[in-house]
Amino acid sequence: MAATILDGKAFAAKVRGQVATHVAALKAGHGIVPGLAVVLVGTDPASQVYVKNKGIQTIEAGMASHEHKLDAATPEAEILALVARLNADPAVHGILVQLPLPAHVDAAKVINTIDPAKDVDGFHISNVGLLGTGQKALVPCTPLGCLMMLRDHHGDLSGMEAVVLGRSNIVGKPMAQLLLGESCTVTIAHSRTRDLGAVCRRADILVAAVGRPEMVRGDWIKPGATVIDVGINRVAHPEDATRTRLVGDCHTQSCAEVAGAITPVPGGVGPMTIACLLANTLTACCRAHGLAEPDGLAV
Repeated sequence: MAATILDGKAFAAKVRGQVATHVAALKAGHGIVPGLAVVLVGTDPASQVYVKNKGIQTIEAGMASHEHKLDAATPEAEILALVARLNADPAVHGILVQLPLPAHVDAAKVINTIDPAKDVDGFHISNVGLLGTGQKALVPCTPLGCLMMLRDHHGDLSGMEAVVLGRSNIVGKPMAQLLLGESCTVTIAHSRTRDLGAVCRRADILVAAVGRPEMVRGDWIKPGATVIDVGINRVAHPEDATRTRLVGDCHTQSCAEVAGAITPVPGGVGPMTIACLLANTLTACCRAHGLAEPDGLAV
């Protein structure tokens, strides 16, 4: 069996197009411009690239981009004060503090200082609680992107057996909650799970988010299952020691021989993260102004 490749790059472009259309309508009909504020503390290279890409895509979608770049030695109190100012700024509808933060900064304290209504990363304890109790929340971007792709491929997910491999607060736990909300039967598995391969083989939907390069092999996959590979791992290139390559948590070749559909790495889940950040900012803006939320871009 040759698995269908779920093209996250193309799907993310579609989502960004939907966001841009709604943003244009907000501008024309209400004079409202959704604004996204990103706070970057320090000079982590990966974070710098990510923030740059966020800024570009925010502007391309017609939104206002507010970037705040702070020195790595910036005191925690100064960061908290900046977040408080952004909370009070009516031109800012979404706030994202780029992780990781320097060691002297309490990341949880900073995140929980963000107004939950502007928490477009979905990390605030209030949004976590709302999601966990099935209420309207801002949802972490990567799990939201995974859910969008699953809905697009399958339509109704009700009754499907889903296994989420990984229990992080950023992906694993919220992903499980979203799948429960779709009436799936959900198992959260992890490195301590007994007979992990057997658990994964039960899954109609397998979401791999454990952070171990190519851990999931083809013999862990139920024939015809849909595999969502969230992992992004940089490993040595097999033919050139001076180079590296990106791989997922799944061994794509062997898994694709068994699965019905699979996301590639790169080009699968990754592009959906920023697209969903824009979707969350649009959703937050609509909620702030008491306007109807765009269909298909929120839960």
